[in-house]
Amino acid sequence: MLTEKVAYLRGLCEGLDIDDSKPEGKLLVNIIDVLDEIANEVTAIDDTQFELQNEIDEIDEDLADVEDYLFGEDEDDFDDFLIEDVECPYCGESIAIDSDILDSEDDTITCPACGKEIELEFEDCGCDCGCCDNDEE
Repeated sequence: MLTEKVAYLRGLCEGLDIDDSKPEGKLLVNIIDVLDEIANEVTAIDDTQFELQNEIDEIDEDLADVEDYLFGEDEDDFDDFLIEDVECPYCGESIAIDSDILDSEDDTITCPACGKEIELEFEDCGCDCGCCDNDEE
């Protein structure tokens, strides 16, 4: 669309028989040349953006297929995971701990940032379900 408008302006300029040897004519011809370059660049950017959007859409579809394969059709399965953030007392880095680590017998973890051992301390929730045994037996 832009290129057609610039072509129209160029034809209009030629039809008006603008003399490019005069300063005004030279200015108009150069403005139209610059507009033509801008229109070509915008068209190229638009074409590239269209191609990239198509590739992104394909990647999104592929990722959806991978998610369905790995996690099944129900994305609510993520609710079964308990994630808790613990701050390393040595370096202050936040560490995400999942339910597998919380359920393990080991009361220590290694900070991935500083490499120091961190002792996990679990608080009693008071529910009498046995989920937070703190060696009180």
